[in-house]
Order: sequence, then structure tokens, then C-alpha cells
Amino acid sequence: MPSSVPSFAELLGRCQRSAVHLEMRDAYAPTDRFEAWKRGERINWDDRQSWWHSYDQLISDTVARGVEIRRARVVSEPVSEYIRWEHYVTHANVTAGEQVRWLPRRLATDIALPGNDFWAFDETLLRVHHFDGDGTVVEDEITDDPSTVKLCVSAFQAVWERAIPHDQYRI
Repeated sequence: MPSSVPSFAELLGRCQRSAVHLEMRDAYAPTDRFEAWKRGERINWDDRQSWWHSYDQLISDTVARGVEIRRARVVSEPVSEYIRWEHYVTHANVTAGEQVRWLPRRLATDIALPGNDFWAFDETLLRVHHFDGDGTVVEDEITDDPSTVKLCVSAFQAVWERAIPHDQYRI
């Protein structure tokens, strides 16, 4: 059965001003890239062709047309091995044009956070990610419910204001 949720590329294509992503898990389902990193393989950042993916191009194209893309990650410290890897590969996100910040979880105690990771598009539409306990996406949900969007956008903004820019966050 085909998904009724528009693709990320379609949602980003409709976006006119901003797309923000809040991530709150300390681990997601392992990928081949993560497993390679754990074996000691590293990316040659000088060879952009070897690591630049369609996602990076989509972000770059979207930023080039004037959409601000921000990602905030709430993380436990000391960070998990997965977050250590995410920090390493965030070089690609930043190169593509995303602004990325990190917030130690201990500094988020007084922020009302939603129960799920999400993307908010133009502060009017959410793509909410539902994961299983191992960090595998079970499904994505789309909502434009004004109170839910308001909660998520305000949570993102509160995290963003406290979070540490990627180039300053040390793990």
C-alpha cells in the first residue's frame, strides 16, 4: 500500500521560508555508513564526489532558493557512539547548507519537548517521525494541527536558543 505521507523532497520543495528538524534520540537504527565508521573507515572530506549524496544536493538546492534549514539535536552526555558518529558526519549537513546545533540533555530539563522527532516546514506543517525501540522508523505522520505545530515549533526554538553551534560543540 503506498504511503499517504508526501516524500521529504516534496515537502521541502513546497517550503518557502524555513525547515527545522528536532532530533532527540541517542541512537537510531545502524546504517552501513555507521558500521563502516565503527570499523575505523573515515570519509575523505576533500573528495566531495565520494560522499555527496542526493540528500546533500536537495538541501543545497533548497538553501540556494532562500529556505533556512536548521537542525537541533538534544543529546545525552557523555554521548553515545552513534552520536559521536553523527557529529562526525554532520560535516556533510553543514557543507550542504544546514545550520546545526547540539544541546546537552541536562540543559533541556525545563523545555517542554514533544515525544517524537520532527521536521517543521514554514511553521505550518509537521512531519513527525515514529521509531521503534531500536531506532528504526516505523512510520511518518503529517499534521497541520495548529496547537501541535505551535508546541513543536516553540520547542525547537527553545532548544535552538540554548544549543551549541556544531563547530563549537566538542564531544
